[in-house]
Amino acid sequence: MASVRLVNLYKRFDKVVAVDGVSLDIADGSFVVLLGPSGCGKTTTLRCIAGLEVPDSGEVWIGDSVVNDLPPKDRDVAMVFQNYALYPHMKIYDNIAFPLRMRKIPKDEIDRRVKETAELLGIKHLLDRKPRQLSGGEQQRVALGRAIVRQPRVYLMDEPLSNLDAKLRLFMRAELKRLQKELKTTTVYVTHDQAEAMAMADKIAVMNKGKVMQYDEPSNIYNKPSNVFVATFVGSPPMNMIKASVVREGALVQLDAGSFRYTLPADYSEIVAAKLRSSEVYLGVRPEDLRISAERQPNSVFMSEVYVLEHQGANMVVDLRIDSEIIKAVSQPMPLSIGDRVWVGFETGKIHIFDAKTEELVV
Repeated sequence: MASVRLVNLYKRFDKVVAVDGVSLDIADGSFVVLLGPSGCGKTTTLRCIAGLEVPDSGEVWIGDSVVNDLPPKDRDVAMVFQNYALYPHMKIYDNIAFPLRMRKIPKDEIDRRVKETAELLGIKHLLDRKPRQLSGGEQQRVALGRAIVRQPRVYLMDEPLSNLDAKLRLFMRAELKRLQKELKTTTVYVTHDQAEAMAMADKIAVMNKGKVMQYDEPSNIYNKPSNVFVATFVGSPPMNMIKASVVREGALVQLDAGSFRYTLPADYSEIVAAKLRSSEVYLGVRPEDLRISAERQPNSVFMSEVYVLEHQGANMVVDLRIDSEIIKAVSQPMPLSIGDRVWVGFETGKIHIFDAKTEELVV
């Protein structure tokens, strides 16, 4: 096992900067997810760690060594790809054994490790079959087995569950998490699925346009997003962003959103007055933190019109129209109809305020 450290990593393809000054410390034995939309640089970052891409500048450390000049085969990492990359003409036993044979491991040691790995993954009964005879989930396990059997210092996984159906993906992500904790091998995992990242990671690096926007534990990524991008990318439905102007009333600060005004308590007002660099802000509230009621409540802030209702079993998603904007609330099922007027409120402790100019979190 080994830690992984990226120091000011840059990678450019022609005029496109794919990785833009990425620095990360990945602790030995941890499960770290690189999360972001397509084209954000997460796969290129992973390939730089693997040695499949050569960074233009910066350092890749594995353990106590800089590995920039080492070829992939000498980095002692194992990579699991999105398409599994199994050899179709080989039996499953031979697919798993292949990396060990390439390293000239003794035959009896190969046999022991292949069977132990197959037992661990629950695919021992499949060793005599070929990939075309396996389901997608079974092929996924074989690809994992080929990585695990090498006993590398680091696992690198590039969207390995994206080809599976929804039910199997949920099962396999739990299995992957269990395996990683059992094997205690450092794992760097790429995905664009924020639910997958939140469920599996010890820490998440949220990336956009080649940069790391926030690197933190999942709970902090969700509850304390450092900027507007993280706040709106993580969460389903995403965090509501309401544009507002700052109005100072003596020592207090009011947020004027046009259709309503909201007075911040003294402690919030002090922070906003001290840290804000512009007169415009985004008031961020997660859908589950909005409170809908037919009658005005102590925490009610404004009235809104029900625009769309989405019933989802235990919960319902309510689209609310404020002037020309739509915000979303998640609520327990309640008797509502499109066109109803409702009161909407929230607790101060559940709101986030972002500077509209920098898009960075203020409080």
